[in-house]
Amino acid sequence: MRTAYRIIAMLIPIFVLVQLTVIAGAWFLVLNDLDSGSVLDKNTVDNWAHVVHSQVGMIVIPLLGLSLLIVSFFARVPGGIKWAAITLGVIFLQVFLAFAGFAAPLVGLLHGLNAAAVAAVAEVAARKAKVTTTAPAQPAVVA
Repeated sequence: MRTAYRIIAMLIPIFVLVQLTVIAGAWFLVLNDLDSGSVLDKNTVDNWAHVVHSQVGMIVIPLLGLSLLIVSFFARVPGGIKWAAITLGVIFLQVFLAFAGFAAPLVGLLHGLNAAAVAAVAEVAARKAKVTTTAPAQPAVVA
């Protein structure tokens, strides 16, 4: 279970990087469409990268955070439950900031900043599950 905890915790920052990548691509696609004469308004259909960003952010990452918390109860990682709960908390904050950003666009800045917090606390959780493989030092034998 410790390995499962560590893998789930490591997947969260990876998916945060996916989020960063596809949202950048999404907005470059929008800019390209605008340069081609398209109009961007509330009737505009989302591009594929916006869809991927939404699905990963609203489904994949929250499910990973919830899975991490569930596994943390069985993994026997020192501080594992605490770090899994913190990770899930900043993930929920991230989803809240995404919705709040539509009503108050400056909140979008916090959404971007909190993405770094999601990745950071998940990385801390993953490091807590690291298994040390070094054997304890053997006492010196005096001849």
